Amino acid sequence: MRDWLSHRVASSPDHTALIRAEDGEAWTYTDLDRLVSETAGRLVAHGIEADDRLGVLTPPYVGTVGLVHAAMRIGATFVPLGQELTERELAERVERADLDAVVCAEPTEDAALGAVDCLDGDTDVPVLSVDDPGDGTVTAVHGVDPEPVEPPEWATSDSLCILFTSGTTGDPKPVPLTAGNIYSSAVASAFRLGVEHGDRWLVSLSLHHMGGLAPVYRSALYGTTLVLREGFDPGGTADDIDTYDVTGISLVPTMLRRMLDRRGTLSDTLRVVLLGGAPAPDELIERCRSYSIPVYPTYGMTESASQITTATPRQTKGRLGTVGRPLFGTDVTVVDEDGTPVEPGETGEIVVDGPTITPGYIDGGEPDTTVLDRSAFGPHGLHTGDVGRVDDEGFLYVLNRLDDRIITGGENVEPGEVVDVLREFPAVDDAAVVGLDDDVWGERVSALLAVGDRFRDGAAIAEEVADGAVDSGGAVDGATGDGATEDGETGSEATETEATEDGETETEATEAEATSDRHPDSDGGDGERTGEPETAAEESPDGDASSLVDEERLVSFARDRLAGFKIPKTVAYVDDLPRTVSGTVDRAAVRRILRDRGHDPRGDADLETAGFEPAEPTDPADPGELTEPTDPDEPTESDAASASAEPATSTTPNDRDESGDGERVDGDSADDGDRDGVRTGDSESGEEVEEHGGGDETADAAGGDRTTDAGDGERETSDPDDG
Repeated sequence: MRDWLSHRVASSPDHTALIRAEDGEAWTYTDLDRLVSETAGRLVAHGIEADDRLGVLTPPYVGTVGLVHAAMRIGATFVPLGQELTERELAERVERADLDAVVCAEPTEDAALGAVDCLDGDTDVPVLSVDDPGDGTVTAVHGVDPEPVEPPEWATSDSLCILFTSGTTGDPKPVPLTAGNIYSSAVASAFRLGVEHGDRWLVSLSLHHMGGLAPVYRSALYGTTLVLREGFDPGGTADDIDTYDVTGISLVPTMLRRMLDRRGTLSDTLRVVLLGGAPAPDELIERCRSYSIPVYPTYGMTESASQITTATPRQTKGRLGTVGRPLFGTDVTVVDEDGTPVEPGETGEIVVDGPTITPGYIDGGEPDTTVLDRSAFGPHGLHTGDVGRVDDEGFLYVLNRLDDRIITGGENVEPGEVVDVLREFPAVDDAAVVGLDDDVWGERVSALLAVGDRFRDGAAIAEEVADGAVDSGGAVDGATGDGATEDGETGSEATETEATEDGETETEATEAEATSDRHPDSDGGDGERTGEPETAAEESPDGDASSLVDEERLVSFARDRLAGFKIPKTVAYVDDLPRTVSGTVDRAAVRRILRDRGHDPRGDADLETAGFEPAEPTDPADPGELTEPTDPDEPTESDAASASAEPATSTTPNDRDESGDGERVDGDSADDGDRDGVRTGDSESGEEVEEHGGGDETADAAGGDRTTDAGDGERETSDPDDG
């Protein structure tokens, strides 16, 4: 077929194709087609032709959407580049993808020029700008008259775009996605999420991630409306949903949490919140259910053109932590270290196959960049490098990266299992678990705990103590002990939060929880901190960790749920976990924080063998005997044997079943009922109607791409395109 926009404008010329969120300006499909025709003609006049690879380094402008479709109209491959990358990083991508030209804008011109200048002297990559160039070596796209363009025919095997994995476990890899990959993903997503004529999908994720790019292609296929933001802002994005009657959005968990913290809930126009890019905390899923926000947790990758599995809101009720069943046409297999499929419930590496999966990676070591690297593929498909399990009902649970697995004292520890337990502890908002080098055990289980306002409040108190604004008991000069302002409202209540529906602010709830979780030894009789702070506390709240989390309770909580060798032996605290631009946890930053200010939370541990500098092993009294470990939480045979089994999951009906034609069988909405007593999943006739032919846009949450290839794949929910 031809480029998808040329087919769409023929069938839906007057339907709204695009809305710019900043000012509400709208373009019909006829308007967008006119823009694309002109842009494609100018690019052809500059020498861009079919089979070229067009790099695009522009902000999320309307013109960037035009470039996506213009590349397809010419027959060129669209290669988006990230604005946040350095010139060196950009140069590596330009070289590895073997680009024929780079299109920039005024804000990105210097970066584009710097990247091209870093290339080998024999490589000549022209730089074009959609704005007036500031440098004489840059050519204006609009500097020539457009030439006629005859749209070529696209085969399903033709490379439509090339995206890069996020590189969380190695160098970013160029991933070619074919027209067939993107098309199949759009069809499968429509079967799972549904498509309606009036759908409007809000894109606040970067267009160089699958979570942002997939909705651009899908909206043209579905004939739905794309609402485009030029960047994410928690309050502004939440307001856009209400202003433009948005029905779908792709987010990573951190983005959704920040939106809820700022606005309390989201507009009832929403039909789908595709949540991916990182594991969604159970607390966040429950919070959304309380406000009837239709959250669809999803697991996806750049390599799968977005979603692999997606759970409907009803399916998460008795299965917190699941990312759902595979989408139509996608096969998911969990294999052991030998590549043999494991039984349901057993843990192993996730392998995926189907029409949405990339044909391979572009091999930077090959002179011919059309040669693809398929070393990550096996008999069952692409090895994602992710660890997970599939239960008896076919629901997938993703734990962590294969490379993240911790080996301590010869025992394997899956960080995802430990994270799931730590997230259940009341004072912990989120957690990241990594292995740190240990001279005794090889690696030690270490956890960075996100405690939100507890950390921020601790940092503020420490700073005020240092400045003399707070006395040794923690009271602010000239203020009441609870931090109230003259009008009785706390500063954080006035500036950071808005009241939730039940009248309680998010900050109030968090502060109440923080008070109840303080270690009893850290409080005075009236609940205020007593005694002079330690020096470390003045530098970081971790200096007085017991004021943030009751660590005795935390360790006891973990011991009740984990084998001793899985309990974290180093912890540190932050307000929010450090993340990459795609929304995944920045594990290198986590390790740095833990090395810089981590400490052992276990009061009964041998401090020498539990720290970063373990004591030298002593010779046994009897040369024929081996010394036994003195740490009660290190691996033993009994620990391994007593590791807790996965809890059984309850069975509830699916939100919708899928048939070959994608019809919805079960019309349940996000929470099997009305949203705030108003919305239901039924039409006026009492039956839910769903379109698939000219239906509406569904997309993935990328933003976060959570990468997952065999050494470097990108998991998104979106695809979190990523969906």
